[in-house]
Amino acid sequence: MNEIKKKTVNKNIQRKYHLFDAEGKILGRLATEIAAVLRGKNKVDFTPHIDGGDFVVVVNSDRLVVSGNKMEGKVYHHFSGYPGGITSIKLKDQMKKDSRKIIESAIAGMLSKNKLRDKMMRRLLIYKNAEHKHKIDVTHK
Repeated sequence: MNEIKKKTVNKNIQRKYHLFDAEGKILGRLATEIAAVLRGKNKVDFTPHIDGGDFVVVVNSDRLVVSGNKMEGKVYHHFSGYPGGITSIKLKDQMKKDSRKIIESAIAGMLSKNKLRDKMMRRLLIYKNAEHKHKIDVTHK
């Protein structure tokens, strides 16, 4: 009988902490950089089916900037699944309520829609101000 050999996944992945400061940064441009680091595309040993990305710490999410008329025009929708169960909130209202969800939503939309996305999103740490408790290895400007 032919035995099927499973490829072993490298369990010795070295994960670093990357710091991103959202102050004055445009939402989409910041989200693309963060998504690449979470996925591990910035590493030389990138493999699409292996979760080899790093931790990302985002600070100053309240000072995020969007271009154009998105503060008034961009609307986030959430549907509960029940009739009449759709709730909508504008970007400016979501900024006042919780600006971390805006960054989280943008990054989640840029990651692959597969089993690895939830694991990658768990490594995303977002703070409203500049204070955090993590030891940073790499700082992005």
